Amino acid sequence: MVDAASRLVSVAERLLGAPCPVRIKAWDGSQAGPPDAPALVLRNRRALRRVLFKPGEVGLARAWVSGDLELEGDLYVALEAVAELIGDRGDDAGSVVSALRDPKVRGAIRELVRLTWPPLPPAPPLEEVRRSRHLHTRRSDKQAISHHYDVGNDFYELVLGPSMVYSCAYWQDGGTLESAQRDKLELVCAKLGLHEGQRLLDVGCGWGSMALHAAREHGVHVVGVTISEEQAAYARERVAAEGLTDRVEIRVQDYRDVADGPYDAISSIGMAEHVGAENYLEYARDLYALLRPGGRLLNHQIGRRPLQDESSYQLNGFIDAYVFPDGELAPIGTTVTQLERAGFEVRDVEALREHYALTLRRWVANLEAQWDRAVSLTGPGRARVWRLYMAASALAFERNDIGVNQVLAVRTPEAGTSGLPLRPRTWHGGK
Repeated sequence: MVDAASRLVSVAERLLGAPCPVRIKAWDGSQAGPPDAPALVLRNRRALRRVLFKPGEVGLARAWVSGDLELEGDLYVALEAVAELIGDRGDDAGSVVSALRDPKVRGAIRELVRLTWPPLPPAPPLEEVRRSRHLHTRRSDKQAISHHYDVGNDFYELVLGPSMVYSCAYWQDGGTLESAQRDKLELVCAKLGLHEGQRLLDVGCGWGSMALHAAREHGVHVVGVTISEEQAAYARERVAAEGLTDRVEIRVQDYRDVADGPYDAISSIGMAEHVGAENYLEYARDLYALLRPGGRLLNHQIGRRPLQDESSYQLNGFIDAYVFPDGELAPIGTTVTQLERAGFEVRDVEALREHYALTLRRWVANLEAQWDRAVSLTGPGRARVWRLYMAASALAFERNDIGVNQVLAVRTPEAGTSGLPLRPRTWHGGK
């Protein structure tokens, strides 16, 4: 009888029409495929059942998160090989139906059924969020944010390091993660032109790093808002420890409920991805209304490549189910257009794509270096989710599948005086 690994390699090569890009190690102890390639380790038949009942990225993610599947070798090389294995087919029902018209696919499915018998669908891992609609109401947004951020501050300390900044750092040659995050916060402050006595609203303030930096280094009064209870508690402790309670207020509050403007400046760093396409114009208008005339907004946001048909955009199945429920990415052109429709004058756009790839690789290294502690803090499934999504995201930034941009916008008064220097890219040379 042919072993399971050889049968799986044969199925993969029939579907690909090319050699299998990974080595496969199966539950029966068999191995097949290129000896020097990264290995896909199927620890049991259930791993195969997960892929059979949910073909594509989500099925593989379920097998990974549950521990039914492992990757051996360099993680990044292995992920590239797996991406080649599953190809460009999405997880949507239409693509599945289309694939089933191919006799090769139907034959492969029959072979997989024989290998996984009895073909019973395994329950999804507990870490998977199952939601039927994406509403972006205050309640649903709070649930989505809690799923991602309320997993233990100790776990995030392990991954992010002492800066506790969960967004793209700003790297220089020879820099460390801490220095790069400090430089990013300072870059935001410089673009906003912050100085003593101003009021700053930090939307989606996280664990308080931006609020603390702005208050400590620039003497501004900061209101930071988050809808994560755990983030707010942690940020307040940091504010008290630094003796900045007279300058920094941390609120558990939805940005749509902030009503104590005007502010001189607003920072929104890694928050707008949670807003949703249908709510984005409202988001932009709300922030515009909270600024004084001449006030500045710094919007730091992940973006995706535009599609020929934008109506075909779908949320990434793995990210939506395990990482950022309801998180939506928009092309940078769409973001700029919505800000302009809200009344802003967009003055500068800076792409930091490569910087985020470097940042993510450092976070993955932190997680891997303290893997046992990470598992003890948050459980093996959750730790595996974070390792997979951060490593895969690093590759996506490196390939230019996604990017990240800082957009500086001004609520320019009717008189037309923006208050910005004539040569704005000299950010560190003045206000």
